[in-house]
Amino acid sequence: MKYTVTLAVMLAVMSPVLEAQTNALVRIQGGTFMMGSPSSEAHRQDDEYQHQVTVGTFYMGKYEVTQKEYAAVAGQNPSYYKGENLPVECVSWYDAVEYCNLRSQQEGLTLAYTIRKTEKDPNNTSPYDSVKWLVTWDPNANGYRLPTEAEWEYACRGGSAGLFYTGNSPESAAWYWDNSAEHSHPVGQKEPNSFGLYDMHGNVWEWCWDWYGSYASDSPRNPSGPSSGSNRVERGGSWGDYSSGLRSASRLDFNPSSRNGRLGFRLVRSSL
Repeated sequence: MKYTVTLAVMLAVMSPVLEAQTNALVRIQGGTFMMGSPSSEAHRQDDEYQHQVTVGTFYMGKYEVTQKEYAAVAGQNPSYYKGENLPVECVSWYDAVEYCNLRSQQEGLTLAYTIRKTEKDPNNTSPYDSVKWLVTWDPNANGYRLPTEAEWEYACRGGSAGLFYTGNSPESAAWYWDNSAEHSHPVGQKEPNSFGLYDMHGNVWEWCWDWYGSYASDSPRNPSGPSSGSNRVERGGSWGDYSSGLRSASRLDFNPSSRNGRLGFRLVRSSL
């Protein structure tokens, strides 16, 4: 009896690690929400114009893509902070979309992206991006992809409307400057949101599909961002950011060829 109890406890402790190895997709029931932040929100930035958005149902990774997952598909681990169940980082936006296609191909899914490496994207206006692959997205494909910025915020909030899905403090949900000891941590150790998603606040920033730009002033359905731009959007904050950068509405943008130890990503599928 004593052995049975001990084994049960061990399995309970190990379960987040075991789950992290498979990173199941969670069904995110679509709906309408207020994207952005109200003018009264602390640390609000001018690019967080609050507006109504509707997103359809989609499926999102419970965790950020781990180094084990990335290496199994891409055959390498570019991360600075090494550990199988740590989120992969030091990945560019191009690395992320390429991983999506490689994994889709391995699993026999329809590729979400067409990647033309020999063609320069005419919509990429960055003077610093030397890659500029022409990447187009088929929204009807069932393969892996990056979330749109609207999908990401809707999933992060999980029905909440405040600074964080945990209220006014991210402490219980996030690894960030105040508690991270200046490095990333294994996925799934903090409190999930109402959808069952972990590390939506902190750990590593997560690439989104969208070009960075001003939000539309109307009430769009399934927006996918501006048609052109110089930087791609990241969301969620990281182990190296203060709590203000982890807010559900907080936005960041990077050159799509950027790589650093705070940049990772999370997978989405339109359908299973």
